[in-house]
Parts: sequence; structure tokens; C-alpha cells
Amino acid sequence: MPYSALANPGATAKVLAEHGLFTRKSLGQHFLVDDNVVGKILALAALSGDEPVLEVGPGIGTLTVALCRSVGTLVAVERDERLLPVLAEAMAGCERVRIVRGDAVRVPIDMLETPLGPPVALVANLPYAVAATVVLRFFEELPSLRTAVVMVQSEVADRMFAIPGTKQYGAYTVKLRLHAEPTGRFSVSRTCFLPPPRVDSAVVRLDRVGSGYPDELKVTAAHLADAAFAQRRKTLRNSLTSALGADPESVDRTLSAARIDGGRRAETLSVEEFVQLALQATRCRLLANGTTAELNASPPPDP
Repeated sequence: MPYSALANPGATAKVLAEHGLFTRKSLGQHFLVDDNVVGKILALAALSGDEPVLEVGPGIGTLTVALCRSVGTLVAVERDERLLPVLAEAMAGCERVRIVRGDAVRVPIDMLETPLGPPVALVANLPYAVAATVVLRFFEELPSLRTAVVMVQSEVADRMFAIPGTKQYGAYTVKLRLHAEPTGRFSVSRTCFLPPPRVDSAVVRLDRVGSGYPDELKVTAAHLADAAFAQRRKTLRNSLTSALGADPESVDRTLSAARIDGGRRAETLSVEEFVQLALQATRCRLLANGTTAELNASPPPDP
């Protein structure tokens, strides 16, 4: 028995033709047509069968059909209104699924509530144009989210898995790692989609980390990561001075307090060092008033 009856080229093409539909490049629509990949996604997600789950970009319901048998309840966010009747038809026999029309980048978090509570897992073949943004947004704004298993461009997966000192490591990596760490990945061929994308794809698993850092500290660390990587070829001292509009003395004082050499480049700093920098930036008042709240937190371990 297939995981999803829609996960093959013939079934997908038939559904699209019956509803007079075509894919929209502007929405990053590439329908998954390989049932083996659906099975590997479910295996990587390792759902217990009783949790509330979130799906983004369900399309015609290929993955949704499989998730219906694997979740306690599912809320699926779809932006393309043309696909809503198709989804309703595909989900006619599954009362566990609720379809929400909206843009996952902006949909209000309270619209994602399910009868079993807010989602604890995100499982999705994400629209590639917004995949990185969506994953970071839900880890930042949906505290209940414990796990994400998502299809993304290989380039985005590389940024999620990047380590300091590599060209893939950047502000996005730091901001995501403040909330989650990558724990699994497999590649997906372009031939597994209709139409085939022009980029390589990967399914990744991310699990929330319990850092214990206050939310205000994470916000400040994210802000500093953006500033530090704004001109990544510059030294950390110069990039922070330029991006923050701060005087060099304040930057030097903050870097010294954090015990970080200002001659280093942003890409060499670990996530923990960005957190330490954030703590000292607040204490040394490097950031403008109102940018961050005062933090009452013990400093993390020395980098």
C-alpha cells in the first residue's frame, strides 16, 4: 500500500488536469511524485500518531494524505486559493485535517491552534522561495514546536547544517541555531518532482534546543549576527562598527568584555560566542536604547 496515492506522476498530472491547474513558479510549486520519498519523510519525522502537526504548502495533498494517517491532528497552510478545492477533495475522508488559507510567512500564530493544542512538529515540502524564512519564523514564534522535517533547497540545507569557518555559515545559521539543531538529512533527486526544479533538494530534520537563554538574549544575538555578517569580509570590529553605527571604542569595549578578538571575522564565531557577545553588548550599552531589554541572566560558559 502506498504512503500516498498522489505520489506518482500519473496521479498528480490527472488531478491537475481535472481541475484545470498548472504550477506557479512564483509560488515555488513543485509537486512531489515519489512515494519512496514520502515514506522517508515520515520515517525521519518519527511521529507518534497522537501529536498536533503543522504542514506548509500542502499543494494537492500529496504529503497531507500520508500525514492524515500519522498524526493526532493536522493544520495545513496553503497560500494558493486554486488548490483549496483540490485539498478539500483529497481530505474528504480525514477529519483530522484542517486547511488554512494563508501565507506561512505572515499567518497569525493563533490560527495554527488545533483541538490537541498548538503544533509540536512541522512536516512539509516547503515552497522553496520562503523555506528558510518559514522554518526560522516558526521556531522563533511557535514555542510549542519541537521538531521540523522539511524539504528545502540543498543550498538552504547547507546553511542550516553549516559550521563556523565555512562559506555556508552565516547570520541565518546563527539565528536558526539559537533555537534548533540539525539532526538528520537526505538528498532528493530533481526527478522526484513535477515539474522538476532547477535546484537540488534535501529533506532535513531540526530539533529544538533547550539552551536556557532568555528570549531577549536570543533576539540580541540574532541582531548582532545580522550586523556582523552584513560585511562578512571585514573584521568583526569593523563590521559591527559600520552596521550598528557605533563608535569604535564601544565596540572594542564590548568585544574585550566578551573575550573575543575584534580582528576575527564573523564566520569564525560560534553560536555560543554570539550569545556571549550579545550579553556583553547589552551590559556595555553598545546597542541603542530600545533595541534590547535589560537582561538579567548569568553569562554562558566561556567560549
